[in-house]
Amino acid sequence: LLCSQNYPLYIRSVPTENELKFHYTVHTSLDVVDEKISAMGKALVDQRELYLGLLYPTEDYKVYGYVTNSKVKFVMVVDSSNTALRDNEIRSMFRKLHNSYTDIMCNPFYNPGDRIHSRAFDTMVNSMMMQVC
Repeated sequence: LLCSQNYPLYIRSVPTENELKFHYTVHTSLDVVDEKISAMGKALVDQRELYLGLLYPTEDYKVYGYVTNSKVKFVMVVDSSNTALRDNEIRSMFRKLHNSYTDIMCNPFYNPGDRIHSRAFDTMVNSMMMQVC
């Protein structure tokens, strides 16, 4: 989960020993996210689809993207060998993440732009990751 200025608000990876590699993969995908957003044009800003789809595949992983109206970016890196995940499942996972992020933003004690430290958000992300694995 990255803010509009492209610094991380929330990062979670399984297994944790490859976290730096995933961090790098997420940041390299930001160029593709920016290209897709600018390709949509300013006329479609109000009507655009928030789900960006597959940003790029690598040998080992597939990188998917989602952007909110406030330019908060969600990037998901999934193992390429996982053929059970289709576009509809990825899209619904992003919607769940977006809904949980919206719940965090509604919290009066959360300062927008701060890293996310929410037990409910962690639980939701962990349950999604367990379904995928």
